[in-house]
Amino acid sequence: MTDQAALARAAASDDLIMEDRRGTVAILTLNRPAARNALSLAMIATLHSAIDRIAQDESVSVVILAAAGPAFCAGHDFKELTVHRHDDDRGRAFFAETMRACAVMMQAIVHCPKPVIAAVHATATAAGCQLVATCDLAVAADSAAFAMPGVNIGLFCSTPMVALSRNVSRKQAMEMLLLGEMLEAAAAREYGLVNRVVPADRVMAEAMSMAETIASKSPLTVAIGKEAFYQQLELDLSGAYDYAAEVMVRNMLARDAEEGINAFIEKRPPRWEGR
Repeated sequence: MTDQAALARAAASDDLIMEDRRGTVAILTLNRPAARNALSLAMIATLHSAIDRIAQDESVSVVILAAAGPAFCAGHDFKELTVHRHDDDRGRAFFAETMRACAVMMQAIVHCPKPVIAAVHATATAAGCQLVATCDLAVAADSAAFAMPGVNIGLFCSTPMVALSRNVSRKQAMEMLLLGEMLEAAAAREYGLVNRVVPADRVMAEAMSMAETIASKSPLTVAIGKEAFYQQLELDLSGAYDYAAEVMVRNMLARDAEEGINAFIEKRPPRWEGR
């Protein structure tokens, strides 16, 4: 299926998140094109539910997160948020619910044992940029752009900052957060926000190539590695080595590690069992 065909199929549906399967790769497509895929509370809940479901689905090895329409994701749905300024509490409860739900959804992506690849065909701003930063890998169109523009409208991108500052250097993060300017895809790659930049019509193909390479590995090993990667980042150097050593021992005792090592020694393809 071409990128254009996939986007057309998504745009024709009323579903907030479209799901497609290509072998063991699940493709989730944000599908609010008229709203530039803004993260309404319903959109957040739907994406969270899809990620949680896929996390338990043994038939899925990798997730690709794509989007329909002219933007990848414009961030939070300000129209929805603004409506609640008329609530008795001026929207405090709804704002808190939205930010909490979004934070939990982003963490669900990190905790998902399946790698998640963002296929970014267009602009990703604020919480949309946060979504890209949260994914394990990201492929961007050479015409895509990224921004943390909240400062321009009096709303610092504080929650998007959490994911951004865990992807790029402090100076680069602060530049994006304080200036609120658009960052071209090539610069986003230099910053470390995305892994690869390709022509727009190659975004999905490149993401699929990465996904299929990952899918050829032991699913148990990939899950162990993804969890360990994020866990060790939060530890000091000594603690990280202690933790990683325990993970290595556990991984070495797994059937797939035994099979992989034997296959390497015997110069044959491994036969993964996922255990």
